[in-house]
Amino acid sequence: MPLRLEELTKEDGELLVKLARRAVEKYVTEYVRISPPSEIPPKLAERAGVFVTIEKIVRDAAGIPRRVLRGCIGFPEPVMPLAEATIEAAIAAATEDPRFEPLAPGELKSVIFEVSVLSPLQPVEYSRPEELLEKVKVGKHGILVEKGLLRGLLLPQVPVEYGWSTEEFLENACIKAGLPLDAWRTAKLRVYTFEARIFAEVYPEGEVVERVLLPE
Repeated sequence: MPLRLEELTKEDGELLVKLARRAVEKYVTEYVRISPPSEIPPKLAERAGVFVTIEKIVRDAAGIPRRVLRGCIGFPEPVMPLAEATIEAAIAAATEDPRFEPLAPGELKSVIFEVSVLSPLQPVEYSRPEELLEKVKVGKHGILVEKGLLRGLLLPQVPVEYGWSTEEFLENACIKAGLPLDAWRTAKLRVYTFEARIFAEVYPEGEVVERVLLPE
């Protein structure tokens, strides 16, 4: 049975983020793939979709620190137990994201780990493309668009971080899928929404907090 997001506590999120970091540390320094701890809350052994995002702290010309993406990979659907999926996604984000070189051991103290636990995908029923502008909510939903074998997924935090409108959110999901940016208007796509609980380090190896995308 898939995990329900409301079951997760801050302590669960902290455990998952630390598990993601430990998995990557062991893999990039010793080439060891860890297993989930023997004593974890039973809920973390339930199946859930999950993504691990790794961001690097860099300083601009003025010396001001900022975050840049270093890797992001995950499982949109609940294909394995959450703790196990977190380990696999973390290692993949660090070593298999085709946009980046594999994470080096020397980078571990300058990167932040973020874990997004996903709700099940919900198909969006629509007859006109314009209806998507009402049904997709920035700050609440992540989206997955599909056309044939092409798929593009964006997590809920992405449009908030970039300040996108709903239209820009849909356009960028299409681009992620390898489709024209206006494909959501011109082609009948399968569109799914999902929600996420997002837990992240405040700074490398630091406190873990739950991210709130939009104020209540």
